[in-house]
Amino acid sequence: MSGGNTASKKEMILSVARELGKSVYTPAEIEQIRRKLIAEHGEAGKTSADYIADVLAKAKMRVVHSVHVDPQGQYEEEFEDLLHFASLEEAEVCLVRLDELLRKFETEGERAGEARVLEIARLGRRRAEMIAHNHKVDAAKRKEKEEIARWFAVWLEQPDAFFDWLEIRKQSPEYRELFARGTETE
Repeated sequence: MSGGNTASKKEMILSVARELGKSVYTPAEIEQIRRKLIAEHGEAGKTSADYIADVLAKAKMRVVHSVHVDPQGQYEEEFEDLLHFASLEEAEVCLVRLDELLRKFETEGERAGEARVLEIARLGRRRAEMIAHNHKVDAAKRKEKEEIARWFAVWLEQPDAFFDWLEIRKQSPEYRELFARGTETE
């Protein structure tokens, strides 16, 4: 696996990883690196998560694989196509589903499932933040993604209080001013 293209891909991966500045790279951070490479370099940035993890590990960066979290991929079906939030409504549906899964895994004593839910939620927050900070994206869409990132952050901090908080948030003057379209339908 040698060649000029491979070396430059390694350099791109390490550069993005250094920008993130994390002490540990979990599957969520690795996915963030993968997406950023594609966003910044197009076709030349495409690579697998396994390759990124391998490059980071060889560079003596701490990589935590999810193998111990979900060894057989038994939860992946639960999470398939879950992180779609093109709108505030879709983000709310996504968080409802994440919350349902977290409660289910807590009830069943499935610690690995709980960990995977939280990992997916952190990835969702980072995706929303990445779009919110991308100046190539329309300003209104960036504001929406900033709001969605805030939702994920609040849910990650206080899942038990999140939905009460969200209802109050939606009634706030700031929210109504920012996202007035379609909020007065009740």
